[in-house]
Amino acid sequence: MRYCVLLGLACFGLVGGPGADAAENRQVRLTALGSMERIGLDQPPDGPPEVKISAAKNEWESFQCVVSAVGENVLVTSAEISGLAGPGGAAIPAENITLYRAEYTRVRKSTPRAELPPGLYTDPLVPFVNPITGEPIEPRRRIQERWGGPSTVRGHDMYGVPFEVFRGQNQPIWVDVHVPEDAAAGDYKGVLRVRTRNQGAIELPVALTVWDFALPDRPTHRNHFGSFRTVGRYFNAEPGSDKFREIEMRYCRAMAEHRLNPPIPGYLLPEVNKDGSLTISPERHEALKQYLAELHVADFEIPRAPFARLSVAATGPDYKQVPPDQRAKAQRYYREYYDYLKRSGWEKDAYVYLWDEPNIPENYEQVLVMGQIVHEAVPELKCVVVEQTYPHDPSWADIDPAVDIWCPLWAFIDRGTIERKIAGGDEVWSYTALVQRAPRYHPQYEQVKDLDPPYWHIDRPLIVYRVPTWINRQYGITGLLYWSTVTAVIDPWNNPAFAHPGHFNGGGYLFYPGTPCGIDGPVASIRLKVLRDGMEDYEYFAILRERSGDAAVKRLVDKIAPNWWDYCRDPRVLLDVRRELAEAIQRAGADPKR
Repeated sequence: MRYCVLLGLACFGLVGGPGADAAENRQVRLTALGSMERIGLDQPPDGPPEVKISAAKNEWESFQCVVSAVGENVLVTSAEISGLAGPGGAAIPAENITLYRAEYTRVRKSTPRAELPPGLYTDPLVPFVNPITGEPIEPRRRIQERWGGPSTVRGHDMYGVPFEVFRGQNQPIWVDVHVPEDAAAGDYKGVLRVRTRNQGAIELPVALTVWDFALPDRPTHRNHFGSFRTVGRYFNAEPGSDKFREIEMRYCRAMAEHRLNPPIPGYLLPEVNKDGSLTISPERHEALKQYLAELHVADFEIPRAPFARLSVAATGPDYKQVPPDQRAKAQRYYREYYDYLKRSGWEKDAYVYLWDEPNIPENYEQVLVMGQIVHEAVPELKCVVVEQTYPHDPSWADIDPAVDIWCPLWAFIDRGTIERKIAGGDEVWSYTALVQRAPRYHPQYEQVKDLDPPYWHIDRPLIVYRVPTWINRQYGITGLLYWSTVTAVIDPWNNPAFAHPGHFNGGGYLFYPGTPCGIDGPVASIRLKVLRDGMEDYEYFAILRERSGDAAVKRLVDKIAPNWWDYCRDPRVLLDVRRELAEAIQRAGADPKR
């Protein structure tokens, strides 16, 4: 199940005493695996003799160490990585490196148009250490103080180590390395050490090249990935309770750690009064200020006004009628909200998520009504409408006056109309959901009707989670939207499929609930890590653009993503071009803003 092999030959960890025959003692094999690769449970490993990765300062970079049992079953008792020693005594401490066991989850039924078959796929990343307590996650066991006496259960079903690997099978260890912002540029080296019960320690060398530029803390590529309002169902936590708020905040921090804008918890926002005015308490304001700073939040979604609501179904004769008193309250709400953000210095990237998929003519008329309410109150406030940049039907109302940020589905993308919207002063984001091809009203329907964009599901190559930011950059698209990271699935750990009514493996689901690990919070997926890497790639585009201009960026992006359908499928090629980006940034010299 290993796709797009990234690196070269296998590395054998030699075990046994002096003079032992090497061929008879190669019981454990360690191989390196890239972050855009998977290996099947019983697939022969073919990785390289050492890990070789590269990263900018203030960037995360990942790799995998596959532990394979060759001659007999192997019990791994521990795994650890040293700090990485760099030039002139510089070092990246072990505290900057996190280890996970990559858990296999089952794809029982294929996603529509899946590229990979049903089977076992690594996706959940079980941490070795509980991130809340800082203690190792212990395996579940029953303890009896005395024979015949009462017993107690300790530990958890999911844990990092120890683990057993049966003969002919594999267990990947996922490794996240964070390069400090003040790290010295140059080459760093270290060792990943795996210990087994009967065969001692086996080592895998790790080499990291740090490039001489740093990524910003805040994401440059705008994004919206839904909320965590329903996440309490996995933890028996009532919405609004202290327990729920703690869990919600852990999810928000996890999102920020992956360069995604977390939603702003409602209890941090201003209170809304019945007349549309806001109450700004000093305590809430300071807590919100701290949240935005610590989590590096780049976009501020102003919630839609709780006044002047229109029916999404657009039923009845008054589907677009707004009573004057409701209209006045809504406009006061938007004015006071925007003024509050402006006083705080947060207004630059504020927006209202105005409407999601207006799919009938009445909805188009409603979008115009709602957009007018917002723009009359605050002309500067931008409205996001999740709709393509061309009309569903030419006979429907023109919603352009109401929309500042268009957000088409990936398969609905049309370069010509996108360029016209951008030239007219609008922004364009993009999004994906389920499995949808171009609609019949696409301007180039005959050319694209049978083509597939990089859908997001478990049973697809991992590169589909990394390449969309490259494609966005190709089209001048400045934001990325996803409907959820924690939608309800059939069985979170054993059958993480969204059924609506089809079967979408991992659709709308990038975090696993940490309950089997004893964690009241999220467990990240491999897919989320690869998405993070794509968001970091976009920072390379932004830095190179500042130093060398648009043409320098486009020349390299063209190699990976000439359009939405003809994108790169080979991780090796993408990483080669990423290296070209880094080298071009370094050749361009210092940041002109510094």
